[in-house]
Amino acid sequence: MLIKNNALVADEWIVLRLKEGEAADSVTVPAGNVIVPLPVWNCQHEALQGRKELGLWLAGFERAEDIPDDVHRFPVIAVDFHKYTDGRGYTLAYRLRNQYGYRGELRAMGDILRDQLFYLKRVGFDTFAVRADTDIRDALKGLSDFSLTYQASTDNAQPLYRREKRGAAR
Repeated sequence: MLIKNNALVADEWIVLRLKEGEAADSVTVPAGNVIVPLPVWNCQHEALQGRKELGLWLAGFERAEDIPDDVHRFPVIAVDFHKYTDGRGYTLAYRLRNQYGYRGELRAMGDILRDQLFYLKRVGFDTFAVRADTDIRDALKGLSDFSLTYQASTDNAQPLYRREKRGAAR
C-alpha cells in the first residue's frame, strides 16, 4: 500500500534494487511497471529508452542535474531516503518540480516516517511509501498535521505575509 494524492492505494510498481554482486549494466529489468535505479538507467539506457512503463529512482546523493534530458519521460520518479535524517531528498524533489518542471508522480520511499509527510508534500512529493513498521493509516493523517504554512514552497509560491492582508499599523 502507498499513500498517493491523500488516499491509500495499491502499489502498481516494482522497485528494482540491486542485490549484492549484481551490476547495473547486466541486471535483468523485468517486464511491467518497474522503477529502476539511476545506475541501471545510465548503463542500460539504449535498451530501456523505449519502455513507457519504466520509472526511475534516485538516491539522496544523486542530483536532478544527472537526468535533465530524461526527466519528463518517466511517469514515476522516486527518491530513496536511506535514512530519515537525510534532507537531500527534499531538495531533490523541490528542484525536480520547480527547476525541471516535472509533473509526473513523485514518490518518497525508504526510511519515511509519519512526521515527515507534511513537509515532503510541501516540496512536491505526491506519493509516499512509508516504512514497513509504520501504520499507513496513521501516517496518512500526517499530511494534515498543520492547517497553515508560513514559508513559500512548491505547494504555495507565496509566503504567509504575502497571502494575508494586514491592517494599517496603529
